[in-house]
Amino acid sequence: MVLSETIFAGEGVSGAPVDGAGAEPTLRQQAVLDAALALIVDPKATLTMSSVARAASCSKESLYKWFGDRDGLLTATVQWQAARVRGVPLSGGAFDRERLVESLERFAADWLTVLTGDTSVALNRLAVGEAAGAGGGRNLGRIVLENGPVAMGRRLTPVLELGLKAGLIAFADAGEAFRDFFGLVVRDVQIRLLLGDRLQLAPSDIRADASRATRHFLALYGVDERPERPSNASKGKE
Repeated sequence: MVLSETIFAGEGVSGAPVDGAGAEPTLRQQAVLDAALALIVDPKATLTMSSVARAASCSKESLYKWFGDRDGLLTATVQWQAARVRGVPLSGGAFDRERLVESLERFAADWLTVLTGDTSVALNRLAVGEAAGAGGGRNLGRIVLENGPVAMGRRLTPVLELGLKAGLIAFADAGEAFRDFFGLVVRDVQIRLLLGDRLQLAPSDIRADASRATRHFLALYGVDERPERPSNASKGKE
């Protein structure tokens, strides 16, 4: 039983990036992933297959059976953390402006909540430290990039495309639109946290920031928000 078959729909655990949209991990596997995240937060701990096995009170054989290798465990751990950003339900009912705003605000609020938590801050600090590392396998920096921002883009793109199809927003490139939304949501929050700023965002602050990011995004891409440009004929009459 390999991870790509039991936990996540996608490609192999140590190969191409896997989106966390597949089956849920079992309760035992969740406990292992939570133990791995706890080790990442602990500045005195080292994340190895042996340390995770000890922390989760399971055998290394089980870890290799479920995750394949350390890269597979890291990938699953990052995906488990990213899964706290809830998916946006797309089925049922008309996709109108109210639903678009609700979807974007919910996604942004979840994202900020996860991103500003101690676990994500520690995970991103560790990933930055490993990003330039040498050695075999895929380093944690690449794993976080593939299963963090890149995976978030894949998850939100269907919402943006529904908005485009409904005539609510207009863009030529969904990836560019997502990156603009990413910048509006995250701003300088992540870099400040990585550099040690003890930034504390209450749930009300996060909701306000999510609402602000959505408003600004719609000001950039919303069809009804764009000021009409004067036609050539009207220009000639001026």
